[in-house]
Amino acid sequence: MGCGSSTNAYYFLRKSEKAFKAAVLIQRWYRRYVARLEMRRRCTWRIFQSIEYSCEQDQIKLHNFFSYLMDHFTPSSSKERDFISRMLTEEESYKDTEVEKLCDYESVEVPDSYTGPHLSFPLLPDHATALLEAFKQKQQLHARYVLKLLHETRKHLMQLPNIKHISTCYSVSFRVLGDLHGRLDDLFLIFYKNGLPSPEKSYVFNGDFVDRGKQSVEILIILFAFLLVYPKEVHLNRGNHEDHMVNLRYGFTKEVMQKYKVHGKKILKMLQNVFCWLPLATLIDQKVLILHGGVSDMTDLELLAKIQRHKFVSVLRGKKRREKGRHMDSQAINGEGPVGVDPPRSSSFPGSCLQPGPASTASMASRMELAQRVRQSVQEELENCRRQVEFSETPGDKELSCVSSVTVTESELESCETSESSQEEWKQIVDILWSDPMPQEGCKMNTVRGGGCYFGPDVTEKILQKHSLQFLIRSHECKQEGYEFCHNRKVLTIFSASNYYEIGSNRGAYVKLGPDLIPHFVQYQANKTAHTLTMRQRISRVEESAFRALREKLFAHTSDLICAFKSYDQDETGTIPLSDWATAVESVLQLGLPWRMLRPQLVCSTAGGRLEYKSWLDDLAVEQRSQEHIQSSLLETIYRNRSNLETIFRIIDSDHSGLISFEEFHQTWKLFSSHMNIELTDDGISNLARSIDFNKDGNIDFNEFLEAFRLLEHSHCDEKAAELLPTPPSREGS
Repeated sequence: MGCGSSTNAYYFLRKSEKAFKAAVLIQRWYRRYVARLEMRRRCTWRIFQSIEYSCEQDQIKLHNFFSYLMDHFTPSSSKERDFISRMLTEEESYKDTEVEKLCDYESVEVPDSYTGPHLSFPLLPDHATALLEAFKQKQQLHARYVLKLLHETRKHLMQLPNIKHISTCYSVSFRVLGDLHGRLDDLFLIFYKNGLPSPEKSYVFNGDFVDRGKQSVEILIILFAFLLVYPKEVHLNRGNHEDHMVNLRYGFTKEVMQKYKVHGKKILKMLQNVFCWLPLATLIDQKVLILHGGVSDMTDLELLAKIQRHKFVSVLRGKKRREKGRHMDSQAINGEGPVGVDPPRSSSFPGSCLQPGPASTASMASRMELAQRVRQSVQEELENCRRQVEFSETPGDKELSCVSSVTVTESELESCETSESSQEEWKQIVDILWSDPMPQEGCKMNTVRGGGCYFGPDVTEKILQKHSLQFLIRSHECKQEGYEFCHNRKVLTIFSASNYYEIGSNRGAYVKLGPDLIPHFVQYQANKTAHTLTMRQRISRVEESAFRALREKLFAHTSDLICAFKSYDQDETGTIPLSDWATAVESVLQLGLPWRMLRPQLVCSTAGGRLEYKSWLDDLAVEQRSQEHIQSSLLETIYRNRSNLETIFRIIDSDHSGLISFEEFHQTWKLFSSHMNIELTDDGISNLARSIDFNKDGNIDFNEFLEAFRLLEHSHCDEKAAELLPTPPSREGS
């Protein structure tokens, strides 16, 4: 009997050992499976973010390009000066009388056939909830009510400080939301989970309400309505996308014009004036600072509180404001100042560019020395701008840098002081709207986005100690879980747009803060499809979308890739090692991606560890041509430049009509030709405009603009082909 029980125990132990080993194997397999999925997810995330930030770089480079052109363009008539002012150099928000004239909502009639929501002012809670219900039914608010709402919102925002100070009590808690980017479903879900704004439920919306999504207009209307109904419970911060120059590229301008074809231009002008009055930051209980982007080692909350924020209609225009001040000084020097115009006075811009100040007591020698230093700093700044837009120095700039014996006037010196003050204020705003945290110590330029800076834990600690803060809340970056801590939990990133890159790519989140200021997070997925997908299905779907975008990026740089591959193919075999493929691709795209890890998804087959790069690029071309039936080399150029072309079109289309008039086209070509040293007569430009106007309606739409670009590219390709053809031998005496 004892022998039998020992045998049973032996078999039981053997069976348990097998089960244990099987469990270990399953666990090991599952961990590897999850690790591989996580690796795929992280690679996908890197692809999306790299492409997104690369587009933001393109936007800033494009604006620098136009700024550079206009810095070196002298208008020859009042028409040209007015056109440039409309296109990129609107400096300040409008005065109240001008806003009344611009808005003019009373002249907009609401037809009897209109079935959407009606608003009366002052707004009541029922009006705000009626807007929510109307937008759920896909209804649209009439332009008259939109203009009136924007007008009232602007009046309210003008009364607010740059940094709003709010406090909690035992019965009040705050919900802080990050980027929404036109995702109305996310806002509806947040209100469903947490309740509508009310005296018991306060909200802080931390910027980037618009762009990328398709319902930015509806989000703004809802937020502005609740802001007017509950001004003490609803707080809005400005983000880097509350900028009409950014809206030109990322869709909000287009959305407004599509939804309000008749009054869209008025609405866009009013939105410019509303955006520039949005507060820059919010401070809870003097302990938690909420701002959109981040901070830098130069961030000064006291200076931020004094800035006249409405002067920065577009943060991308900071450099242009300095140029305008310099132009006003030159007018004053030459006695050409505008008649009957009083010089501006403000605490943010001490002294007037057109009036003498305390500097008049300084000696001429000291002024000459100061002016020389200023000219040197201006020349360095110009050189830096030139490098950003990748231009070489022009002979005219050399002549300018050599001029040092011009008599210095008092207004010129005061202009320098005002310019420096304006530059410092502009830098403060850029940093809080565009910056990102980094794990390393220190502070450096944000070359990935092209604006703002990267700030490290030491910079965060310095800001917190200086202003007696506990932690920072910022947005500006998409996070997979909707939120993320960094810098020893002293910086919290909150992002409220779920499915930002693709369905299932990320959750949205918001944070609750009570009197104890301990953050509590709520995460969500607004798209119902994302809930039905398994983790593997979700990652596969997002991965497919990411690699599709990456292949488009590769195809758009085909010519550059061929040149890079040939530099590694010294023997002209048409093949290169796979390691050189990864190096060459990164040298062209400069996305900072792990190309060796991504290679299996991008390169299907190789022979002997080498890649036939021409056939690989041909496969990419076939994939893109299946979507658009255009010549391969031309399609490559359009893929690379379409976003820039559309942005250029909208910049030229200064009245946002969706059409470029012949006059706008004429003035733009004068601008381009002045930089490219091309002599074009007025008749020549007019003939060019008429040749682009294919339907002969007297205007140029975007399709015609794009078609003209294709024709230009065709002509360029034909010239290249002609250069490659052998020259026929000449026949002497024929």
